[in-house]
Amino acid sequence: MQPPRVIKLLVFSDIICPWCYIGQKEMDTAIERCRDSPVQFEIEYRPYKLQPSIKDGQTFPKKEFYETRYGAVKAETMATAVEKRSEEIGLDIKMFDGVITQTTLAHRLLLKAWQLGGQRLQLPLLNTLFKQYFSEGLNIADEEVLAKAAADNDVMTEAEALEWFKTDECLGEVEQMMIDVRRKGVTGVPFVVIDNKWAVSGGQSADTYTQIFDKIANHHSDQPASPPQIPAAPTCVAGESVAA
Repeated sequence: MQPPRVIKLLVFSDIICPWCYIGQKEMDTAIERCRDSPVQFEIEYRPYKLQPSIKDGQTFPKKEFYETRYGAVKAETMATAVEKRSEEIGLDIKMFDGVITQTTLAHRLLLKAWQLGGQRLQLPLLNTLFKQYFSEGLNIADEEVLAKAAADNDVMTEAEALEWFKTDECLGEVEQMMIDVRRKGVTGVPFVVIDNKWAVSGGQSADTYTQIFDKIANHHSDQPASPPQIPAAPTCVAGESVAA
């Protein structure tokens, strides 16, 4: 019996990106559909700074931020589209609840989770942070919020996390990863690299991911691999400036 085909997914995302949360849910659904297929998935999440002009520690009310950037009408249209799509797939996204902030600290914690336990620790933590930000309106730059998320997902205890935040561990790696992905021309997220061969951009549907995974699972190594057809999908594009 042949061992299962391993599909490697490298996912660039930012916690403040609604299409990253939606794309994550759709990808999870597609992976679940492949449960009975001879494939396994290795998933690693990498950091992306969607709003580089926001300084660490700054916060802005979400509604005010989006209206300043897009105008009131466009911001409302965008929020309605996101919330409608999220409801269709079973997510609870409230676009204007809470504050928008820089995500460096959260990305550091996600990288630490990966180092400690790979996707076993990183993926549940990421899902918790998405839920805290979009459903509960929590400030995901708040050390106490992040420490509780770390403890709830067995990354480290709250006390350990609060001490860890006082260090610079993982900061250099996170910043370098963000620089590297921008140098490669990635201007928005979610952005998924599959098996180091194909790139998938935007909040794709579970059907699209399922088709891609089936194509890879059924590919024979003695045949040239052809890239799957990827439809256009909504993406969060890196921002410009933010009004102080």
